Formats: sequence, C-alpha cells, structure tokens
Amino acid sequence: MLQWTIKKLEEKKLFAPKYHVTSHPPVAEIEATYRAVSLSEFIDVPILIVHVSSPAAAKHIADAQKRGLPVYAETCPQYLFLTRKDLDRPGFEGAKCVCSPPPREGEQDHEGIWQGLEDGTFTVLSSDHCPFLYDNSQIGKKSCIDSEYPNGNFKYIPNGCPGVETRLSLALSANRLKLQKFVEVTSTNAAKLYGLYPRKGTLLPGVSDADMTIWYPEGMNEFELTNSMLHHNVDYTPYEGKTMRQWPRYTVLRGEVVWAKDEGGLVGRKGYGQFLKRDASSLAGSRSQEEWNVENF
Repeated sequence: MLQWTIKKLEEKKLFAPKYHVTSHPPVAEIEATYRAVSLSEFIDVPILIVHVSSPAAAKHIADAQKRGLPVYAETCPQYLFLTRKDLDRPGFEGAKCVCSPPPREGEQDHEGIWQGLEDGTFTVLSSDHCPFLYDNSQIGKKSCIDSEYPNGNFKYIPNGCPGVETRLSLALSANRLKLQKFVEVTSTNAAKLYGLYPRKGTLLPGVSDADMTIWYPEGMNEFELTNSMLHHNVDYTPYEGKTMRQWPRYTVLRGEVVWAKDEGGLVGRKGYGQFLKRDASSLAGSRSQEEWNVENF
C-alpha cells in the first residue's frame, strides 16, 4: 500500500516533506494493526505494537485486550503534540518532523491517543528517540537534497525525531494524565515489559534501585521549549516553541542526585551508570502453556 501510494506521488512529481504524510495513510496502519493482532492470536504469542498514531488502530488493540489477548501497545509524543501541518513548514523545515508513522491530522487524533493512555490501551509512552542532524547534507535530514531534488525528496528523508529528553516534561505539562497513570506508562510498565521490574519501575525497600524524579508540585511558570535548553547532540527539536509548565527539578539514580535544575543542571559523575541485563517480561504472555498444535484449528 505504501509503495503504491509513493509511486502515485512520484508520478505527479510531488516530493516535498509534507507528502511523507500522504504516502503513509492511516488505513495502512489500521490494516497492519488488525493483521498483526490476528496473527499473534493465531500462534498464541504476546505482541507489542509500537508507534501507534491512529485512534482507529488503537481500537483494534483495545478490542483484542478486552478479549483477553496479550496485546500491548506503545505510542510516542509526536502523536500527542505534532500534526501533519508540522511537515508543511516553509521550505525544507518540515523534514524535521518526518517519522513513521507520521503525525496525523490534529486535535481529534491527539484526543484519541490521550484516551488510549488514560484507559490503559497503551502500555507505554516511549520517546521513539531517533535523531538525525537537520543541517547535514551527508547523513542528516538534508542528505536527500541534490541537483535532481533541490527541495528534497520525502522518500529519502531519514526517518526519525529526537525526543528522549522532552518526553516526560511534554506529557506532564499537558496535565492530562493522573500522576499514577503517568508513572505507569512512562516507567512501571516499561520495566515490567522489558524484564527490569522490580529493580526498576517501582520503589520497594531492599529490592528496587532508588531511582526517582522530583517535579514541581504546583508546576512552573510557563516557558517555551528551545533546543538550546537540551543536552542531546542534535541541532533541533521538533517541539521548539511548545509551551511547558514542568521540567525535572531533581533526578536521583540509585540514591545519588545526578540532575539538579536549580543548582546548575547536570551534577552526576561520569561512570556512575550501570549496564543491566534484562530478564523475561513479567507481563502476561501466551494464554496456553501447551505447545502450539495445528490440529487445534
């Protein structure tokens, strides 16, 4: 479906970044989600569907969960804070927001994704951090600009956006999720899903690492996000100018403060991090413990 849509756009010589959205219609995600759920049920294995951008796709997931299937889902900030209009910025600027699936139409789609986070359809809210330098003609976003495509070609724009440092603050500033749900979808469920619970994702004496983030209880004075505030090695953020009311005040790693916003920012020691080998997921898996048998069908 995507290849056919791209072919039709190329026939019309439509190459601008905004056509990346057109080349990835919601129906492709909706159909693929339903198919993935059906196949996972057929062979009785748990499945995680990532980068969900469409409320209609989320409904397929919710319906499967209501039937008791071990279907888990992930969404990302770009599907809560960006829209297709962000890919139609002047010149080549829209390339900064090219990712797959692309951001959708607007508030109605955003609302559907927020509801999925609130009602538990989404297991995790991840960052989908996949950064490329914007002003780089070798391996960055501008690598698709050449003499044949002086304004770039959406098909060859490196897919992905930076987002790991802004994920939590964007979500908390939106003031949509109850704090318990915020912790669940940004930390606890991820630790369970990826086999790091209860060392990570909770605070249990004698069991968990003393990891926590301290926020401002009443929020902060509103401010606009700028890339100059961030520590990633990327020359832009797709959320430039977004109004924020939260930023971590302290970040504590294994009991040691590594970030203190009001005392200069980064205060952690290089080398203090540890590699953790993950275990099996602690979320529900296959419904049957018996070996899959084709005679059952």
